[in-house]
Amino acid sequence: MKRFGLAALGGAAAIVVGLLWAKPHGRAPLPPRLSLVPVQLIADGYDTAVLTIDAPSPTMPRVTIEPAHVATVTELSAADHGFQARIRAGVTPAAITVRVEIPGRPEAVVRLLTKLDATDSAADGTPDFLRLDDPDDRQAFSRWFTFLAETQYFEAAERRPIEIVDCAALIRYAYREALRAHDGNWATEARLPLVPGISSTTKYQYPYTPLGADLFRVKSGGFQPADLTTGGFAQFADAKTLQLRNTHFVTRDLNRAQPGDLLFYRQDNEHMAFHSMICLGPSQIAKGADRYLVYHTGPDAESPGEIRRPTLDELLHFPDPDWRPLPDNPRFLGVYRWNILRKT
Repeated sequence: MKRFGLAALGGAAAIVVGLLWAKPHGRAPLPPRLSLVPVQLIADGYDTAVLTIDAPSPTMPRVTIEPAHVATVTELSAADHGFQARIRAGVTPAAITVRVEIPGRPEAVVRLLTKLDATDSAADGTPDFLRLDDPDDRQAFSRWFTFLAETQYFEAAERRPIEIVDCAALIRYAYREALRAHDGNWATEARLPLVPGISSTTKYQYPYTPLGADLFRVKSGGFQPADLTTGGFAQFADAKTLQLRNTHFVTRDLNRAQPGDLLFYRQDNEHMAFHSMICLGPSQIAKGADRYLVYHTGPDAESPGEIRRPTLDELLHFPDPDWRPLPDNPRFLGVYRWNILRKT
């Protein structure tokens, strides 16, 4: 009988044990299976698609949108055999990549297309993708707009944004900043003495729209897609342009004005024929029952002008009758409201 050495026997035993305990090679994990319905949305800030993620997992997946600001994930929850997410279109048309990541699995990708919403329901030159249809968005904008304008009254002149040099500039500043995302970075750059607990608008935030930085309508006529590239909008608009192209008439009765509305005047003054004021309503800074307005006087030959904040009663009894916002004052054009707040 042939004998084997102990070393050989030990090696054989190790091989047998190794075979007994070895695990069969499993397949590499597969990426989650995705389905998206529909695959094309209107970029109106509201249209939605449902993303189904077929991949049971104890860990909630991570769903990201590229490029940023063109769509948002509004819901993500467990569902049969995996998860379900709702994706809401922004207002900027784009070819979108939706990425899904689950720990232990390869990344999965699905494509989504959003198309420009060129509707202008009011035929006032303001595209519907800019209109704030949701009541919460409307309130958020109005509160931020009036707060930011009033804050500049309390701010020292040397600390104000250098762009605020007249009545229209104060309005443009407050309008633009009211539509931003009011996060920590914004608060730091704005250098405000206090920041209120007001939500930001959710439909979009400036400058993430098809208009980019060109926020104000400057051409007559209804909105056309060509306006996006042929100068239909600009970063600058004077008081006359704000009245004619970006707001609409509401009333000549000041008692019907709402916070955020604008008063427009046309004076017999070649230097500054059009003038505007902002209706604040009750102050958000100095509490009280009075209703206020705020405006910049504009520069003159002797000074750069100043920001004033009279009460409604003070303005109604202003010494110069041309500045009294009364229905029988021909210099007073009336109360106007932003087109983005127009109900269509």
